[in-house]
Amino acid sequence: MSAVAEPVVATDLAVGGMTCAACVGRVEKRLARLDGVTAGVNLATGRARVLHPAGIPVAELVAAVERAGYTAEPLPAGAPVMAAAEEPDERWRLLVTALLAVPVLVLSMVPSAQFTAWQWVCFALAVPVVTWGSAGFHRRALRGLRHAAATMDTLVSLGVVASFGWSAYALFLGGAGDPDMRMPFSLTADGGGTAHVYLEAAVGVPLFVLAGRLLEGRVRRRSGSALRALAELGAKQVCLREADGEERLVPIELLLPGQEFVVRPGERVATDGVVLEGGSALDLSLLTGESVPVEVGPGDPVAGATVNVGGALVVRATAVGADTQLARITALVAQAQAGKARAQRLADAVAGVFVPCVLAIAASVLGFWLGAGAAPQAAVTAAVAVLVVACPCALGLATPTALLAATGRGAELGVLVRGPEVLESLRRVDTVVMDKTGTLTTGRMELAAVTTADGLPEDEALRWAGAVEHRSEHPIGRAVAAAARERCGPPPAVAGFTATTGLGVSGTVEGRAVRVVRPDDTVLPPALAEAAARAGEAGRTAVAVELDGRPAAVLEVGDTLRPGSWRALHRLRGLGLETVLLTGDGPGAARAVAAELGIERVHASASPERKAEVVAELRAAGRTVAVVGDGVNDAVALASADLGVALASGSDAAIGAAGLTLVRGDIEAVVDAVRLARQTLATIRANLLWAFGYNLVLIPLAAVGLLNPMLAAVAMSLSSLLVVGNSLRLRTWEPGRAQRRGGRR
Repeated sequence: MSAVAEPVVATDLAVGGMTCAACVGRVEKRLARLDGVTAGVNLATGRARVLHPAGIPVAELVAAVERAGYTAEPLPAGAPVMAAAEEPDERWRLLVTALLAVPVLVLSMVPSAQFTAWQWVCFALAVPVVTWGSAGFHRRALRGLRHAAATMDTLVSLGVVASFGWSAYALFLGGAGDPDMRMPFSLTADGGGTAHVYLEAAVGVPLFVLAGRLLEGRVRRRSGSALRALAELGAKQVCLREADGEERLVPIELLLPGQEFVVRPGERVATDGVVLEGGSALDLSLLTGESVPVEVGPGDPVAGATVNVGGALVVRATAVGADTQLARITALVAQAQAGKARAQRLADAVAGVFVPCVLAIAASVLGFWLGAGAAPQAAVTAAVAVLVVACPCALGLATPTALLAATGRGAELGVLVRGPEVLESLRRVDTVVMDKTGTLTTGRMELAAVTTADGLPEDEALRWAGAVEHRSEHPIGRAVAAAARERCGPPPAVAGFTATTGLGVSGTVEGRAVRVVRPDDTVLPPALAEAAARAGEAGRTAVAVELDGRPAAVLEVGDTLRPGSWRALHRLRGLGLETVLLTGDGPGAARAVAAELGIERVHASASPERKAEVVAELRAAGRTVAVVGDGVNDAVALASADLGVALASGSDAAIGAAGLTLVRGDIEAVVDAVRLARQTLATIRANLLWAFGYNLVLIPLAAVGLLNPMLAAVAMSLSSLLVVGNSLRLRTWEPGRAQRRGGRR
């Protein structure tokens, strides 16, 4: 009897103490030693997403991270990693370090400022910087040593200790302690005698690394600000309406599904629900990126965290807490930011062997310089410069900071990315397969056209038809009644209303007998018969309107295109993507929509299985396929594509099978997602190019003595800031609508 596989669960951990990509590799390897456990660790967010058998307790995962020399604590699902609690301490440490280090830097670099016994003053100021100011580097380096591992802190600690150790030797034993000694400053490895100290490197390295790390942390937190903003969107209190009509303010945690609450103008909707009373407009921009407020009334669903910009509403709660749309969006964004792209996995793998290689290079440089007969301080300077300049911070931050900023910006634009691999897939997509109903069209029956006979005004015919359909429960009748209300105002009174199943409705309106029936139940004049035939070819439903027993008009009712569908298809083609229509609707409706949108390849009357077959055929032909859909019948195709794109208004099955979810109703979000993915991958490539190129250029310069350790520290800090700053540009990325010019609709 085969054993039943233990279910696998995901746990998020906040990991503390990581400073570079080598730290990431250590944590991942330590967690992977547990049976059945895999982990992805993100340096930019300080988050580890661990997949593990349900039988392994979270405490064991935390213990594994701690055995690697780091701290860990479990996070609630979807929780954002907030600003580090130790930042005030880091600011204080940087301030004191700067006050002590700046005089040392000035005296060491400006010979004219050197006075009698200046070097001893510098030594006294350097001692607390090297010990207390650099304590974090030393502590983490020793912790890594105990675990037989080397990280960025190992390089910094060794650089500081070597610089200070050489300076102490020169002061006490090498003749540099002479009160009248003067020392010129060199940007390279000085080849002078032993009467030379490197206290400026001993204090400059920790000063610049601490400053760079503090600035880097702030910029990284700005990159993740979208997720924190989402987490803070929810209302804190709700105004409950009791059964007796009384209202009371309670904390949002006390709200239960089924309870009624009041939303006044200017307030946030407390949670997902359905409007019971009132009418208003809701600002969805913070949640979906939709800029135009949406009108709602009785029976309409509303989402929590949206802002009421109109009248008062009474809402019945349908979901609370983790079940709300806001909570699901936050969880999806957090999941995406916790993931790791292929490029990042490569960078982490390189960083895992990079630090040991740098240590070997530094030792070789020291040995080479000494073997070549160079002055010992020049050899030490070159080795220290190699140690400091090679810290792999930029390498570890190149990809995660870009993904962090991109997924946050995507969420603001109403594009939810399930993981970083989705952005990689989206960049490679060359074919977009579109469902019709509910994706390119609204999925609702609406009046599409009115054709009249004998010079009867269209609005007049619609007004009479809408009056009798006003009492109808049929979807076609509701569509006619809604159009009549919108175009002609409130319906006139109807007498003798009759509804016959399968035939139509009739009644007397303003003294005239009005009947709305199927076209084949009456004899139509040529113009009206042509309109009915045209409706059938376009996949629409035609109904005939009789006045006093004579056919007077034909109304065409059908599914209408979503606003922006034409622009979306036009812009996708502008990006070089081929579009395919794949629908379960009949050929007539499919061809009509395809002609309207300029789609050449059409597959109609497709079952869910046939949809998956079409996707498989495209992939077999070498295409990278994205499928956009919203229904249960699209779920198989979404799952079988290279990338599935679902509308948030669609079914749970479609959303669950998709890698990308469009929160806002605008189908143009597909185009925005493609362009954001391309921009993100371009940013990652630029970051990695800089991170690798920086080391390839500066390590040799440091090795041959052309780089002072202090300048190496500046270069290392600036490289990290450059990478993070470049990623931060994605936070302000705008989708742009340049391709709309000359377009329509």
